[in-house]
Amino acid sequence: MRRRIDAHVVMEKIIPRITEEYRKLYDIPEDHESMAVFSADCEDVMWLAVDDATKKAKIKVIQIETVYGGVDHSWSRYGGEITAIISGEKVADVKSGLHYAKDYIENKSGNYHLNEDGTLGYYVDYVPRIGKYYQESLGLSEGTSIAYLVSAPVESMYGLDKALKAADVKIAELSEIPSRVNTGGAIVYGTESACRSAVEAFVEGVEYCAFHPMDIE
Repeated sequence: MRRRIDAHVVMEKIIPRITEEYRKLYDIPEDHESMAVFSADCEDVMWLAVDDATKKAKIKVIQIETVYGGVDHSWSRYGGEITAIISGEKVADVKSGLHYAKDYIENKSGNYHLNEDGTLGYYVDYVPRIGKYYQESLGLSEGTSIAYLVSAPVESMYGLDKALKAADVKIAELSEIPSRVNTGGAIVYGTESACRSAVEAFVEGVEYCAFHPMDIE
């Protein structure tokens, strides 16, 4: 049984006129006059959401960072699991960026539970063409395809091995175990078909681990 987990933006705020102090602190481009700060309750989808937003709106991702624990362990119910800052030349650009990021977070999340009580799961996503954020942060060229593969620490390493053996992909970024939110995995890149195959192999590996936790080959 695979059940999609809903993800949400838990707070969003726009700063229409950036102060020079903020511009210096966050290294915001000189021609960007507005910024937005927002948080979500799922870290994995946020990374993909801001990258998607850079393909559709005239924005720049200024900062994005996960928090230790997060969500249920935050001192504020709006703290979420991850916070992002984006900037744009105009307020309309920032609003557009927020709109696209929120749409991705709340309607396109690849977060899944594998059982009724929600104690097993993974996050997988396939992006046929990355945006400007991943081009810059991963050093990949425009139009590159990626697969985003994340699960619990042991499952993720087992599943990633399966993905690398099943598909002609390479690791663009490794999430070393355990991460701040006790996960692991990687972003891999290759052709569209290779990335799709990597997702399928990763899911197969994670599901095997989840339902056979003490079996060794």
